[in-house]
Amino acid sequence: MRYRLAFAVVSVMALLVDPIDAVSQDMLRSVDLDSPDMSTSDMTRAEVEALLKAAPHDPADSRTADLEGRRLSHLDLSGLDFSGRSLRLAKLNGANLKGARFDGAILNQAWMIDADLTEASLVKASLLGTQMQRAKLGGADLSNARITADLSGASLIGARLAGADLSADMRNQSMGLMRGVLRSADLRNADLSGANLARADLEFAGLKNANLADCNLSRADLAGADMSDANLARADLTDADLASALLPRATALAEARNLDKARNMNLARRPD
Repeated sequence: MRYRLAFAVVSVMALLVDPIDAVSQDMLRSVDLDSPDMSTSDMTRAEVEALLKAAPHDPADSRTADLEGRRLSHLDLSGLDFSGRSLRLAKLNGANLKGARFDGAILNQAWMIDADLTEASLVKASLLGTQMQRAKLGGADLSNARITADLSGASLIGARLAGADLSADMRNQSMGLMRGVLRSADLRNADLSGANLARADLEFAGLKNANLADCNLSRADLAGADMSDANLARADLTDADLASALLPRATALAEARNLDKARNMNLARRPD
């Protein structure tokens, strides 16, 4: 009887695991990040610079796809301009991308784990299914980007995500619920004004002093998140999970929309 009860509990917990979490965990579990394919480069910085100089920015030109699937991990590519380029499926794990430009670039399904994108520009970039765990994005500009990337544990202190779309892609769920994952990410002082965070995973995220004005936070997972001193003016909290979340002061909460429709408000923490 005890065994049956334990099995039942485990089974129920398995059903409660978020599909995207399971997909992401399985993906990382099956990939050897220390393998040559994931940790080395098949190009030098000089070769990348030459390619960028020779190939036009025209997406219709096949030469713009020359970086798709390339191995560029741990390469110093700081300050380079990849705007408008396709780096789909590229491996950039641990790469130095400080101050690089990816405006309008396609980074779908790229691997950027532990990459340093400090002060990089990714305005209107496409980051669908991108693996960016623990990436450094302090001061980076991701304004109006489309993001269903896994940014778990990433540092986005002072980053700009104004108008960015991290909402769930409800049309394509064959690989699980694809959405922006910012679990345990550091978003202190970040600007997320006007961002679409519907159904986004912000569990345990650090949002202290973040600008969440006009955000769509409907059905977002904010459990355990630190929202102290955050700006919630006109932010929509419909069905947002606030269990164990550290809320901002009453004056800031009063400016939020649909707070009465948030979930687990009774389990949220109030500031001292």
